[in-house]
Amino acid sequence: MNRTVLLCDDHPLLLQGLVDLLRGAGGFDILDSTTSGHRALSQIRKLRPDIAVLDVSMPDIGGLDILRAVHTERLGVRVVFLTATIPGKKVAEALSYGIWGLLTKDYATEHFLECLQTVAAGERWLPKNLLEKVELEEDDDISARLATLTLRELEISRLVCRGLSNRSIAAELGSAEGTVSIHLGNIYRKLDISSRTMLASLFVQHHMLTDD
Repeated sequence: MNRTVLLCDDHPLLLQGLVDLLRGAGGFDILDSTTSGHRALSQIRKLRPDIAVLDVSMPDIGGLDILRAVHTERLGVRVVFLTATIPGKKVAEALSYGIWGLLTKDYATEHFLECLQTVAAGERWLPKNLLEKVELEEDDDISARLATLTLRELEISRLVCRGLSNRSIAAELGSAEGTVSIHLGNIYRKLDISSRTMLASLFVQHHMLTDD
């Protein structure tokens, strides 16, 4: 079954190029392509595509704001960012909201289809060079501290990295929301961090988003 896709970029020529690539590849149905961030968000809410490819920087509403809405409203859309450049802080924030793919425009024509096929298969496309932009405090014993997490704490951490709220994690695990909050507090204490963004960044950099 084909995966449905929505495309949004404020450069018409690039947008048309991506549309042509997808149409020629097979395996994907394009629900809409637009140069407007506001229309993209409206169509995401209305059409619920499997994948939304969004330009990070838009004149009206950017990809990060749309991703935040997708996460908050639990729309279940896999978001891929298309960007010329993105600072480390925004990469970290995107990770905390459950971004599925990061693709630079310089390599869009080479890796666009591979990226979408990877995301469609349920795997994230997160290039190392972009992840390295995430600013983390240097800590020689971080691996040792990660090793102190229990299996349940690791499970909760991975669900946090997928963008789930404490309530959603509790439902996923058949647990109480308060129990999840206690576990998360223990995770923060053990890793000496204070936010979901930092947790997501740590797990991505240490390749711990999937079970061994």
